[in-house]
Amino acid sequence: MELSVVVPTLNGRDRLAACLDALATHAPESEVIVANGPSADGTTGMVRDRDDVDVLVEVSDRTVNVARNAGIEVATGDAVALVDYDNRIGEGWLDAVRSGLAAADAVTGPVTPIEPSRAAGDAADGEAVDAAAEGDAAEGDAAEGDSGPERRTIAGRDVTYFAGGNVAFRRETLRDLDGFDEYLRTGGARDAAHRLARMDREVAWRDDLAATKELPTPAAADGGRSAREWGWKYRALAYRLLKNYGVRPTVAARVGSHAATDALGAAADVVRGESTPSRWVATGRDVLVGLAGGSSDGLVARGRDRSPARNPNGLSKRADRAVAKYDRREREE
Repeated sequence: MELSVVVPTLNGRDRLAACLDALATHAPESEVIVANGPSADGTTGMVRDRDDVDVLVEVSDRTVNVARNAGIEVATGDAVALVDYDNRIGEGWLDAVRSGLAAADAVTGPVTPIEPSRAAGDAADGEAVDAAAEGDAAEGDAAEGDSGPERRTIAGRDVTYFAGGNVAFRRETLRDLDGFDEYLRTGGARDAAHRLARMDREVAWRDDLAATKELPTPAAADGGRSAREWGWKYRALAYRLLKNYGVRPTVAARVGSHAATDALGAAADVVRGESTPSRWVATGRDVLVGLAGGSSDGLVARGRDRSPARNPNGLSKRADRAVAKYDRREREE
């Protein structure tokens, strides 16, 4: 098996360097692709000075799904792994990828949080490609920790979620998915999990496919998330559920359950004096706007792509993601 590893990054130079060091130690024969952008902390120079990065792709979009697709687009391996820039793989990770993909279409494993080091070269709040690394973690993304994968049954379909920053796919699986949906600023991994379930593709869990993750430092009582980010959480939630399942009572119930839980939690922050009533109202307004926009866009997307991939904004839909590419492979030919 020839493995390509795609590492999306934004303004995380020092933690990216630690991630690349771990890849060089534990997966030295893998093709490593960094999808960067647009960083302003010297990431480009640091990556170009390394001998263990095969391709550096510079992208203009700040969203993680664009960066993922840009990296997948230039990968040549028959298997492709995604590793977040602030994740560090461990011993046995590569063997776990090989064993997992021998039996399943995709494989994921635990991501164990560690306290932030506050490295001087990194962004103040651990800024990643979408202001909070994948952004899925803010929605309870799967495989964060080591208790096993998150599974849900939605509209009769069994969905196994995966950690977007510690997962590997067979090449043909990514091809059939058409990569990640670039409409989504957050929730791209969860959307892909729904689509994998639709295509009856298996996502395996392996405890030995393990990574550690340096947590960002929260900037506010609500976990550092602004009202705008709450709005995008619910825009993404409504979009992917309406796109993948259409209008169903179970979809409405799932969205309502999320909203009620978050509303109660935010109200408790106000009672404790950790937030303000005006902030709570502003957040609620953005959540409602996000739900309305995501629902409308999700139904439009469902109509645009009725194939099993359900990805009208996928890998094959554009060719202008990269604004620059530094390919060490070409110089070595």
